Amino acid sequence: MTTTNQAAHAPLSPAAQPQPTYAGSEPFPTTPAPVELQPRAGQVAITAVIVAFPFLALVLAVVVLWGQLIGPVDIALAVALYTVTGLGITVGFHRCLTHHSFTPAPSLKVVLALAGSMAFQGDVISWVATHRRHHAFTDRPGDPHSPFRYGTTLRGQLRGLAHAHVGWLFTSDTTPAAKYAPDLAADRAMRAVSAAFPALCVMSLAVPFGLGWAIGGTLRSAIAALLWAGLIRVAVLHHVTWSVNSLCHMIGERPFRTRRHDRATNLWPLAVPSFGESWHNAHHADPTCARHGVDRGQIDLSAVVIRLLQRAGLATDVRWANPTRLEGRRK
Repeated sequence: MTTTNQAAHAPLSPAAQPQPTYAGSEPFPTTPAPVELQPRAGQVAITAVIVAFPFLALVLAVVVLWGQLIGPVDIALAVALYTVTGLGITVGFHRCLTHHSFTPAPSLKVVLALAGSMAFQGDVISWVATHRRHHAFTDRPGDPHSPFRYGTTLRGQLRGLAHAHVGWLFTSDTTPAAKYAPDLAADRAMRAVSAAFPALCVMSLAVPFGLGWAIGGTLRSAIAALLWAGLIRVAVLHHVTWSVNSLCHMIGERPFRTRRHDRATNLWPLAVPSFGESWHNAHHADPTCARHGVDRGQIDLSAVVIRLLQRAGLATDVRWANPTRLEGRRK
């Protein structure tokens, strides 16, 4: 047999094998991850701490400490840091860096990346790469956190909901930054912010601790601020963000047409805590639009911030909603 014929009859590699057609209701096909892509025990442990510890702090505070270790200063600090880090995710990581909804001034780009990193949701380059991959394969094989991963039966959807909310963080399904975020990987400033992620997480907790001590003057006040404006603030923002991944693909309205298999929804109860991210169906219908709450009465605080940045000259080339294009996608 000639070399050409040998090549023609050689078995295809897994990547080159014809992929089965996805119909939209069956579980996603799975293949074992190579050993080198399996998460290391240390990585799993760190993820578990980041995910679980803030939530355990929330449970402890509600059950044991409510009314005993909280005051107006703690609430004010929690709201302020929730807003700063939350907008770092929504305006910075998501609308600016992932979708290029606007062009930021160089200094603003770094500030947004720093603020988003302090939300404990991963380094900026990995976050952007994962989210771009989510849009490339929304609710079909390849989506890293679709709630339909295990099919559309009741059991499959419940299992998928848990996977989309938090389970995907513990899988070996890594997203290569070189493929999905080459622009950020080539950006020296973004590489520096990405490398500083652990230190920024420490700072995210040190800031409320230090402010609590400076304002209250006691270790008790510092610990209270750390608990409420640090750990509990992180836990709440975690679950609001993850709810966009999970609930906003299963519950809510779908006024706009999206790509085949894309089940993104608008879920109004999350609009304020998510800073407008829960108008998810509109976002998936027009991903680069700077405003997600495109209909009358839909609160989108991230879009308000982008408008203010635009007026201040810090954001240019803002991609606001095009009414004609939106109406063409409305059901």
